[in-house]
Order: sequence, then C-alpha cells, then structure tokens
Amino acid sequence: MFVWLNGSFGAGKTSIAKELVAADPQHWRLFDPEFVGFMLRAQFADAEVNDFQDLPSWRRLVPFVADDIATETGQNLVIVQTVLNQRYWTEITNGIAELEHPLRHVLIDARPQTLRQRISEDEVLHRAANWRLQHVPTYINARDDWLANAADLVIDTTSLSPVRAAAGITEAIDRWATDDTSEGWEGLSR
Repeated sequence: MFVWLNGSFGAGKTSIAKELVAADPQHWRLFDPEFVGFMLRAQFADAEVNDFQDLPSWRRLVPFVADDIATETGQNLVIVQTVLNQRYWTEITNGIAELEHPLRHVLIDARPQTLRQRISEDEVLHRAANWRLQHVPTYINARDDWLANAADLVIDTTSLSPVRAAAGITEAIDRWATDDTSEGWEGLSR
C-alpha cells in the first residue's frame, strides 16, 4: 500500500514522511521519486525539459520503482513528491493501480505566506529557493483547481508540527485500513 504526500515545497512533506516511517519502520519505507528523476536527468541531459516530471519516462517508471521497492522489502511506502500537473498525476496513479497497489493521496497544505517563509528560511535547500518560490503560485492554482478534490486527506501544516501532522495521517491510515481491508490494507497491523 502506498500513501503519497503531495503539496507545495515548504509544506513539510519530507519531515512528515520521516515521522511516519520512524513511528513504524517495520511496516513503512520512505520513497522519493525525485531520485528516479535525477537518474533520468543524467541519462537525458540533452532533453529540452525544465523539470524531470516532464519526461514521460519518469511518469512511467515511478510506479514500477515503487512496486519493486515494496515487493523487495515487503513494506508499505510513504511516497513524497510534489505533482502539480493533473495529467501527470493521472498517469502515475493509473500506473500504480495497474500494479494493484492501493494508493491514498494526502495533500500537505499551508498558507502561501507560510510556504514562502519556510522556503526562504530552508538552509538545506537554500540553492533551490528561487525555483521553489516560483512554484508556489502554480501550487495554489493546482490546489484550488483539482488537487484538493483529488486528495483523500488534506492536512494544513500552517501551525501544525510534523509530529502532529504524522499523527493525523496515521489516524486516517487506521480508518482506511478498517474501511478497505478488501483492497490490500490488511497488512497494516501494528
């Protein structure tokens, strides 16, 4: 089973994902599709795209890599990646469905000014701050247009710590597991 954390840069996706995995490392593993993108960027250095998500091979490979990791480890995946293009999201979710993995989509949201502040103050990814800041309006448009409606759960992290956000997602996972045991969620016992 896969739980995909989507949302703007600066919303807290990675921090929340780390909390989810740390709380139950036997059952959960973190998967960041960005590494698939890095590999493809190296292989397609001559491709004229600004974002590796624009490479059709990225959208085809992510479900397969996720499937392979889950199959090899026997663990459920917390997937962390911002996907703001609805067509790309549909391609990825269709690929995951074809591989018969249940998927829950969690939107990690925050107020725009909070996102901008977090991005500007991020010391780890400070080199990418301008690129990340440029995507905040794109995120807001996607959120309002389709992203919030496509999510199984929306978590507002404006004033919520990663630990509390992870606890809210864990509660939702427990509910989903109870509601969806026929869809492969039964392996979630803790």
